[in-house]
Amino acid sequence: MLNQSEQDQIWKHFQNEGRETFDLSLTRLRFLAERCLPGTKVLNIGVGAGELEKLLVARGVEVYSLDPCAESIERLQSELKIGKEQAKQGYSQSIPFDAGYFDKVIMTEVLEHLPQDVYQVTLDEVRRVLKRDGKFTGTVPYQEKLQASEVVCPHCQAQFHRWGHCQAFDAMSLGNSFKQHGFRVDRMYPRCFSDFRRAGLKNFLRAIFRHVLGLMGEQLVGPNLYFVASPNEHVDLNNSKDKEK
Repeated sequence: MLNQSEQDQIWKHFQNEGRETFDLSLTRLRFLAERCLPGTKVLNIGVGAGELEKLLVARGVEVYSLDPCAESIERLQSELKIGKEQAKQGYSQSIPFDAGYFDKVIMTEVLEHLPQDVYQVTLDEVRRVLKRDGKFTGTVPYQEKLQASEVVCPHCQAQFHRWGHCQAFDAMSLGNSFKQHGFRVDRMYPRCFSDFRRAGLKNFLRAIFRHVLGLMGEQLVGPNLYFVASPNEHVDLNNSKDKEK
């Protein structure tokens, strides 16, 4: 398993020299952006190429960003004129914003990169910075077979996941961990983010095909698990008994 420094190096490359890697994610990012209301405070954790921020700014959303890569944060500050108080370098297990500050926190294709200990703390941190009526939303790969994407370094022979994924999720495992950390699951289901905007009957039929298979969770189309969760006001995270349920 990759350590934090190694993970940072992978994403420093993809988010800067390899930004074209994120081109296929635009439909997914549009879907998430369209569910953010203008004027709301939205924190995106894990900025990728910055496309979600661009979509949110265009919708009139008050955008905040958090990412381990300083270069990515500096680019957002420069290209989108997002201030230093809104776009910050840092980690999800120690979110540098006040409690109860955000209407929504988005983590799309991020949670699978977190080791189990970091993942657990991250969920507590997300809940902390959300307003009482806020929403936690995003996606993870659905029922990913981690070993299928393992590669070997030709220099040191170390084995690692090509994208730095540490864990896989299904609806039960993700939903249970949310509940253990004080969230109520509002929506959670597999889906494929098909692009219905491409012209032509062939592209339209292909999009329908992928959409239907995605809802069925068929691995052929590489489905995502989409989720929306809310803070559960009746859960006291300071009570160890609640954590054990």
